[in-house]
Amino acid sequence: MTDLAKYLALGRRKESIARVRLEPGTGKIVINDKPFDKYFIRETDRIIAQQPLAVTESAKKFNVAARLSGGGLTGQAGALRLGIARALLLVDESFREVFRKNGYLSRDPRMKERKKFGQKGARKRFQWTKR
Repeated sequence: MTDLAKYLALGRRKESIARVRLEPGTGKIVINDKPFDKYFIRETDRIIAQQPLAVTESAKKFNVAARLSGGGLTGQAGALRLGIARALLLVDESFREVFRKNGYLSRDPRMKERKKFGQKGARKRFQWTKR
């Protein structure tokens, strides 16, 4: 088992969590036991998730198996991107500069703002009339 290295990493965005397992292989990506193309229907989500593999030209060198939970598909794609980038750093530390330049290592801190009492939503107010 020592000859086959497995690299584990975690990525988060909004409410989504991606647990990523990277191992040497042919470039197969499986998410929650589903093929990559069947899980991410939108092309933009697929492109976002594969950016770290594309920029390091290691898409055909590793198999990616990921467990995604929480949030929506776009948030999960962002979480997967961060998880893959962190796993690739464990493979080769020289990728750090490329990832940092492209912003793949920074966790997106934006979260949904909570609804406030006395209001319809986070920012929206109830309609006011003078009468």
